[in-house]
Amino acid sequence: MDVVLYGLLASLLAGLSTGVGALPILFFRDVSDKLLDVMLGFAAGVMLAASSFSLIVPALELSNVWVVAIGFSFGALIIHMIDRFTPHIHLWKGAEGPKSKRFSGLMLMVLAIAIHNFPEGLAVGVSFGGGDLSRGLLVSLAIGLQNMPEGLAVAFPLVREGYSRSKALGIATLSGLVEPIGGLLGVALVSWTEPMLPWGLAFAAGAMVFVVSDEIIPESHRKGFEREATFGLIIGFLVMMVLDTYFG
Repeated sequence: MDVVLYGLLASLLAGLSTGVGALPILFFRDVSDKLLDVMLGFAAGVMLAASSFSLIVPALELSNVWVVAIGFSFGALIIHMIDRFTPHIHLWKGAEGPKSKRFSGLMLMVLAIAIHNFPEGLAVGVSFGGGDLSRGLLVSLAIGLQNMPEGLAVAFPLVREGYSRSKALGIATLSGLVEPIGGLLGVALVSWTEPMLPWGLAFAAGAMVFVVSDEIIPESHRKGFEREATFGLIIGFLVMMVLDTYFG
């Protein structure tokens, strides 16, 4: 139960960092698209490194490559299916999934962010589930780091769309609160069923890599700052690699 509690609290704190990252919305009218794209690139780099060093490598140490490959593939496939069959709206890509008249535009936007953030909470929970607190803390730090620029990238476009600053900050903060749900699910599954740990690590890695490739990188390249975003990704990857090397 202690491990479950740690995983839940860590995923909650990682989710709340989205709101922390959005706090500049209260003090600045806007930030440049170039800066937002660099920050999104940084977030993508952190997620890719965390998926590689903090999830895939431990999974390979615990099991064979086929278990990891299958778990990774299922993680990507499940997020693809959720994205395909859940109605939602992205600020930059517009509506995706089936059409829905039941939900407001704001609710559909929140659903899009939830789809994006759920795998991150799952990764934190799974990392704690094996009982390795250092790995869990490292993954939660990685998710918290990448959530901060994402919070900023959510809040400022909302203000440009006409939302008040306080409402944009609230939406950005709430967008991270789906992560404790994923965290609780992940930590409960692998802590109560130990053989599931390598599967869970690989599944979380696949889900995160899918989100990076399908959502974050395309968004960071959409406004003509591809090279700047790429350097942001490299810096994010290196930062997470160093953190994993010294603290993992």
